[in-house]
This record gives sequence, C-alpha cells and structure tokens, in this order.
Amino acid sequence: MADHLIDPPVLLAPLAGITDLPFRKLVSSFGAGLVVSEMVASQEMVQARPGTREKAELGMEFANTSVQLAGREAYWMAEAARIVAANGARVIDINMGCPAKKVTSGYSGSALMKDLDHALTLIEAVVEAVDVPVTLKTRLGWDDSLLNAPTLAIRAQESGIQMITIHGRTRCQFYKGHADWSAIRAVKDVVSIPVVANGDITDVTTARTALDASGADGVMIGRGAQGRPWALAEVAHDLHGTTAPTIPQGAALGDMIATHYEDMLEFYGSDLGLRVSRKHLGWYMDGAGTAAPLRREILTAKSPSHVLKLLPLALHEGNAA
Repeated sequence: MADHLIDPPVLLAPLAGITDLPFRKLVSSFGAGLVVSEMVASQEMVQARPGTREKAELGMEFANTSVQLAGREAYWMAEAARIVAANGARVIDINMGCPAKKVTSGYSGSALMKDLDHALTLIEAVVEAVDVPVTLKTRLGWDDSLLNAPTLAIRAQESGIQMITIHGRTRCQFYKGHADWSAIRAVKDVVSIPVVANGDITDVTTARTALDASGADGVMIGRGAQGRPWALAEVAHDLHGTTAPTIPQGAALGDMIATHYEDMLEFYGSDLGLRVSRKHLGWYMDGAGTAAPLRREILTAKSPSHVLKLLPLALHEGNAA
C-alpha cells in the first residue's frame, strides 16, 4: 500500500457490534495505524437497509479508516465499494474470513475459500470499482484439508489486492484452540504485498510472538482492545517506538468512559445506545474490578443519566477493591 502507508502497522480488527464509529474514534485517539469497521453486508448497504449504513459510518476526518465489505455477488460488492469510497473510506477491506454460519451459509465470508475462482470475481469487481486501496482479510483455509490461503493470496495480489490479513485458524476451527501464527508464514513467503497476522494477539507479548512466528509485516488486534482502547498504542510504542500512550487513571478514566458512553448514545440514539453500550461498560468494569451488585445495577439501568451517575462509583469501588 505504497500510497497509503499504514504507520504504525498495528491495526484494529473488525468486530461485529463493537468496532462502530464511537469505538474507532476512541482507539484512533490513542494511536492506531488503521481502524476497520464492522463487517458490512454489501447488498444491504446498497439497498440501505436500516442499520447497515450506520455500521459503515465513516468519520471522514480520520485518515486511517477502512470499511470492511462482505458479499457473494460481484455487482453488489462493487456498488457498495463505490458508495463507501465516495463517502470517505480511505481503504476498503474484503471479508473472506468470517466463520459465522449465517454468513457462510449465504456463501460469503470464509465460505469463499471453497471456491477461489468465484472469490476472485468479487476481488476483481471491487478493485476495478474504486481508486482507493483494497485489502483482503481471510483465514488459513476452510478446514485442515483445504489450507489454501497461500494460493488465494497469490491470486489476490495479481488482481490488485494491496494487503492481506490472515487469521491463524481455519473456518472450521471458528475461535477454538489457539491461532497458528507460524502457518501464516506460508502466505508471507509467496507474496510481496504486506501481510498482517491476526488471531489471539492481545498485547505486546503476543504481538511480538506472532510477528516472530509468522514473519508478518504487522498485527491486527481485536478482543485485546475491548475495555482497553489504548492497547494498540501500547503495542505500537513497544514494537515501533511511537509515542507511549497516556493510559487514563482515576478521574481521567472516568471522563474517557463517560465520553465514550455519550458518543454511543448520540450515535445510536438513547434507547439503542443504552443497550449497545452495555458490553463496553462491562469490559471497563472488568478492568476496574467493580463489585457485582453495582455492575448489575449499571448494566440493567433504564436511564442514561442514572448510568452516568453510577459510573464514577463503579470505578472508585473497583480501584478501592
């Protein structure tokens, strides 16, 4: 990606229901080479089904935004790519790695690894539709008998893909066991485009180990950023010498969480925001060690103002514990 150098090569993974605009903005504020949206279904995006455009809400002021598209038909993939590029996406990522049955049963996500000829028609359609860089995220293969990520990578590079991220599991493994970072090296060895390692990378130690095992050019972090939006910046500082993040403590942490909460309410509206925010508040309270009764009260509260009133108590109680 010569014209869109990802620096530092520490990326936020696309996570369904998590990497919305408020969370991507927060992670970016600490420092990340690239933040990727939730997976967006291409046909639904073009047909503007409720909720789909919101997932791809870009925040055009951020230069390091990528929108991930999924689909099974070249027409819809190309049309969706044109829409998100016109709305400010600096990078478009194609999902060929999602293992969820509702995705693979529709012959999208990692199911495309079972038919590389068809997968390439989608890649070619997206690359031809837009001028922004197009990347690919996939897995090692469908199962242990079909480990064809290297073949897909070669063909994807020939079709114009500028970076590829490999989750170190097959589709049939889902998220069981441990990601095989060493298996990613087989992809790195056959392409000249950047290769990013993904899967079970949560902190500096796992990032270093994954890079050593895979030979990859960068890492992608997902679950490790839940409740720790500064995690990518910590890894970037250790591996690449970027400015160390100031990790909020005490009142500063409370202010950050309250701002994130209010951003979610504004983005989704009060009713939906109240529900969507609970997972994030839960992760923050996990880190703070909030006592169970107060945690339960916050996560079942019906009023945003009540949540905001209780959050400082949750953090104080957790710190005191």
